[in-house]
Amino acid sequence: MRKSYKFRLYPTKEQELVLVKTLDVCRYIYNEFLADRRNAYDRCNQGLTTFDQITQVKYLEFNTEVFSQIKQDILRRLGKSFDAFFRRCRSGETPGYPRFKGKDRYNSFTCPQSGFKIEGTKLKLSKIGGIKIKQHREIEGKIKTCSIKHETDQWYAVFSVDTGANPEKVNPNTSIGIDVGLNSCVTLSNGEQYDSPTYFRKSERSLAVQQKRLSKKKKGSVNRLKQKTKVVKIHGKIHNQRIDFNHKLSRILVNRFDRIVFEDLSIKNMVKNHHFAKSIHDVAWGQLIQMAKSKAEEAGKYVELVNPYNTSQKCSSCGNIVKKGLSVRVHRCQECGLELDRDVNAAINILNLSTVGTTEGACGVTDIGLGYEAGSHLF
Repeated sequence: MRKSYKFRLYPTKEQELVLVKTLDVCRYIYNEFLADRRNAYDRCNQGLTTFDQITQVKYLEFNTEVFSQIKQDILRRLGKSFDAFFRRCRSGETPGYPRFKGKDRYNSFTCPQSGFKIEGTKLKLSKIGGIKIKQHREIEGKIKTCSIKHETDQWYAVFSVDTGANPEKVNPNTSIGIDVGLNSCVTLSNGEQYDSPTYFRKSERSLAVQQKRLSKKKKGSVNRLKQKTKVVKIHGKIHNQRIDFNHKLSRILVNRFDRIVFEDLSIKNMVKNHHFAKSIHDVAWGQLIQMAKSKAEEAGKYVELVNPYNTSQKCSSCGNIVKKGLSVRVHRCQECGLELDRDVNAAINILNLSTVGTTEGACGVTDIGLGYEAGSHLF
């Protein structure tokens, strides 16, 4: 099982210049070899493989002063972009050809095997030196890769760790069904509700002010760059608040219950409705479910996704279909007389659809490779 640890870095001004230069070189290599692939297709109608390009990276015309394995990982990243492109072509999705990276679109590099080492309070990187690191917890498992990421004006080290075999599954003694929504972020089948934090809505006014100021700055000017940083910081704060909330909520759920049942929602289709798109993105249901999956896998517990069809309309007591619009917040069944909150009724229906314990392969977490841990996130 793989999981990630994320720690803050505090480089000196000289080290930050070296890190920025390394990112620029990595971006240059990425764009150069992307151009090579495009030219090979245009001229010869024949593609280049990742292996072909890795063997050529050492023949670059200039001294990059970047660790060799970092350069190889850049080409593997490029290869994954093309693999994803061809996979989308085969599946009939909108392809999205790999694009050249501008300065604001390439913010990380990876040491895949070696070239990094933690010694005390310093992270030593090959050809860069020792950088102060805030390691707020111990790393459990074998470190496989180290990625350096630049977010606005902050630097982070993200370690991918192999923690060994998956833990044994527990006997699901306690189960809960969860209905996600906009009024309440989640509603449990036992009647508990957790309100949506709506961090974006709360910061929307200040964000609009900063974006309006940004639109008035002259393109390419220093003032525009400074104002752009202010806008990015607001987005970053919203992002961190949302991740923190979902980490804490998913931890509460996994600690309390052995089996958690969510709806298998098609969020990409739901956000096509412009009336609800902003609110759906703000509550981040997909992120919550993903975090619950990874934490459940680590604890040997279960997270299952079930078909959401008619879970809001069906009576959880007698099975009768009670049609109601979104504005109707109370479920009232004319057949059995059941009356309760519509979200609680839906959560009970979701729990009743669970197959964990009766059907093999229903745990819904076997496909999770990299996990989350409270206080850190993947990039």
